[in-house]
Amino acid sequence: MEPDSADQFLVEQIRAGDQGAWRQLIERYNGRLLAFARTRVPRTADAEDLVQEAFVGFVTSLPNYDAAQSLETYLFTILRHKLYDLLRKKKLPLVDVPAESEDWWDRVVPGTGETPSRIMAQAEAQRAREGILAEVLRKLIHEYRDRGAFDDLQIIELLFYGGWRNLQVGELLEIDQKVVAGVKFRAIQKLRKFLEGCEVALPEDDRAEVTVSKVWRERRLTCLKRSTLGSYVLGVLDDPWFSYTQFHLDVVGCPLCVANLQDLEGDESGKDPLPTDSIFASSVGFLSHASGSR
Repeated sequence: MEPDSADQFLVEQIRAGDQGAWRQLIERYNGRLLAFARTRVPRTADAEDLVQEAFVGFVTSLPNYDAAQSLETYLFTILRHKLYDLLRKKKLPLVDVPAESEDWWDRVVPGTGETPSRIMAQAEAQRAREGILAEVLRKLIHEYRDRGAFDDLQIIELLFYGGWRNLQVGELLEIDQKVVAGVKFRAIQKLRKFLEGCEVALPEDDRAEVTVSKVWRERRLTCLKRSTLGSYVLGVLDDPWFSYTQFHLDVVGCPLCVANLQDLEGDESGKDPLPTDSIFASSVGFLSHASGSR
């Protein structure tokens, strides 16, 4: 069973009040959420509390969860909101995130009235437009991968996912920024061509880049599969995938893929993971209420 199908099945069972499915979901995502939280708050106890609150937040917002969206992204989004609530409350800085970080996940602070439920309850028309754009972006990404153009893929990922400027990308990859600009121009032109006949059109100005970046990041179009990360950890991933995975983790610094990697590698600090039973006990009451089970 593919991961997304497994997630959807678990959510359906949870909505039916199946506590066993709820425990399975906790076991599946506990480690990676905790790995993410531990790098962003000073105290382990705070990280553990955040993960517990994120699971409770998920089950209480379950009526508004759209199964067409990535469950993993949804859980990380809830955790991110809980994190910023804690930082605002305790007036704490982000931990281990460099001041010059270009990481959009840490750079963009949720708005005051923004909640995960509200995010997932966007207007249907807007979701449909973004879904179409996401599909053509996947088509573009697959085209680069199929013909082995990983250099171009790295350029557009830094531009669209990372939000880097042409000059920054050129300096990092040691190429002329005119080459970077050319790759970006051709990518946007291809997207416009792919979108011909659809009810979606990219703006003709710089807003096109912003629109593409938003969909790329929110849909996690170049995030790595758990199996790919597992092969990377075991050292059995061949090039060019090994090099690309290293790039996505170390250069792009995707925080969610990094958290997954840390979970797979195990916590090198020797700290034990947050017990599943602890989270289950703190959330099972909310599960019964949210699912309407007796």
